[in-house]
Amino acid sequence: MSERIYMSKADVSGQEEAAVRRAIRSGWVAPLGPEVDAFEQEVAHRVGVKGALALSSGTAALHLALLHLGARPGTSVVVSSMTFAASANAIVYTGAEPVFVDSQASDGNVDPALLFEAVDTLRSEGTDVVAVMTVDLIGRPCDYRTIEEGLERRGIALLEDAAESLGASVDGRAAGSFGRAAALSFNGNKVMTTSGGGMLLSDDEDLLDRARHLSTQAREPVPWYEHREIGYNYRLSNILAAVGRAQLDRLDGMISRRRLIRRRYMEAFSDLDVRFLGNADVDSGVVENCWLTGIVLGDSVALSPGDAVSILHHADIEVRHLWKPMHMQPVFAGARSFENGASESLFLRGLTLPSGSAITDDQLERVIAALRAVIINGSQV
Repeated sequence: MSERIYMSKADVSGQEEAAVRRAIRSGWVAPLGPEVDAFEQEVAHRVGVKGALALSSGTAALHLALLHLGARPGTSVVVSSMTFAASANAIVYTGAEPVFVDSQASDGNVDPALLFEAVDTLRSEGTDVVAVMTVDLIGRPCDYRTIEEGLERRGIALLEDAAESLGASVDGRAAGSFGRAAALSFNGNKVMTTSGGGMLLSDDEDLLDRARHLSTQAREPVPWYEHREIGYNYRLSNILAAVGRAQLDRLDGMISRRRLIRRRYMEAFSDLDVRFLGNADVDSGVVENCWLTGIVLGDSVALSPGDAVSILHHADIEVRHLWKPMHMQPVFAGARSFENGASESLFLRGLTLPSGSAITDDQLERVIAALRAVIINGSQV
């Protein structure tokens, strides 16, 4: 049986192994330490923000930022519907109500006009909207030229969920630098990984200080354990930060490989009725990191995404549906949403393809051949 090809397998090398040895030999094997400090500084410098806080997950980063921005029972946070559950879950952790907004058909990111409609409608009804959370889908930043200016005029804080977009940019400005704060994810399937982990980024030093305090169980600076509020065990370990530093050093090369993979898919499927999600080039001012390559099957393709996922699974190739929108999820059945049908259509016709930088050329050609056969024949590979 052939080796299974994963959608985004972690790309690790001897550089990460050496970094782990360095961290262990330093004696800093418990949470925090010099690797964490250096990792925070290096990521902040890379993104172009004043500070960073290394955490156990991107979800933790969103949670802490929302708490500082005032999310609590009786308030609402407006969020992209086309996203992974973690974005919405972080809102629920605070007691605030998530309100979901639909997508642009072109790239799956939130529709700015519909976003502003949602904010204006909620506020006219007397709802306390404390923040808007955008989500940069599969490595492409949202339309921040429009969104930042519109939210600033309305006095609404922007929180960027950049879990999937590290290394992308808009007009030379890095993903992770928009709004009051941003969250990164270093989960094992992301463009770079610490195996598990995340980071909170901001120019707001008060926000970072508050998040740092809460992330270490809200311990007070006294010689005994004293707590005046509920905190969280959210900090990243020194050993995992060492892995992150090695990955960050290799980030540009890993992104270049993912971009090459995207171009190869586009060449290979140019004669088929499929549309690629996003696909901005440098001249447009939007630079994607190509974390995942997403396609939307055209009307002439009889095969459903579900059938494609099943057939390719049996061929040891991992493809997945595009995100099922949050407003369609059973757990959020009672939540408010502003819809235009775009995200539902993307979910029903979309797929994400193996895109990891560790995929070999032979594996990539195997995926292409298998997917072409499935799309053209509508049957087994």
